[in-house]
Amino acid sequence: MTKYEIQVSEDKSSLALAASDLIAQIIESSLENKTRAKIALCGGSTPSAAYSLLGKKKIDWVNVDLFLGDERWVDNESQDSNCFLLNNSLFKEGNPSLEALFFSVSTIELASPEDSAMDYEKILKNNLDGDPPRFDLILLGLGDDGHTASLFPGSDALFERDSLIAAGEGKGHKRITFTSKLLSAADNVVFLISGSAKQTALKRLLDPSESWERTPAKLVAPNSDIIVLADKDAYPSF
Repeated sequence: MTKYEIQVSEDKSSLALAASDLIAQIIESSLENKTRAKIALCGGSTPSAAYSLLGKKKIDWVNVDLFLGDERWVDNESQDSNCFLLNNSLFKEGNPSLEALFFSVSTIELASPEDSAMDYEKILKNNLDGDPPRFDLILLGLGDDGHTASLFPGSDALFERDSLIAAGEGKGHKRITFTSKLLSAADNVVFLISGSAKQTALKRLLDPSESWERTPAKLVAPNSDIIVLADKDAYPSF
């Protein structure tokens, strides 16, 4: 059974600080034992403030490989893309984090989301060790509908058990996403959750009897405990 370690922050600002500190800590810890740290990031409004803080930290960024856990099938310069979000938070001009190696998802320059998924899977296999490949950290969000990455309720991607990357759709966008197989192989998984709109989804995530069909985030089941960073609006006393 998946276990969750809950860490509650007072508000969104303190949550962003806690998240940036934890990500930096995991990167530094990983680099004590290996030459490169492998980190997968999520999109969404909640992590943006954390990325802005993280990008300024003096980490050994030149030895960090950054990936995206999911992406909308849009141009990377579109405001709907996670790549755009990172370029306006983590990778701002002057940030030490610009020294990191970032592997973006090729999207509309390819023929289809399925082609994008296959292309990104090749990139992962060429740049990570293990079968399935193991990230040092995968950072995830949680939607109010219980989705994480781009694993949405009712999506065909929920049932993908062989591939590392799947094409799917959610909230009006075609998407490329890590599958549950890849998400569950990480050494560390951290959920970053804020706002009262996430209360029900978070409660379901933590409920051992909840189904993954209704709350796809339940599919994430690594060997280690999952760390949940939440603010008080998202995690009142249930």
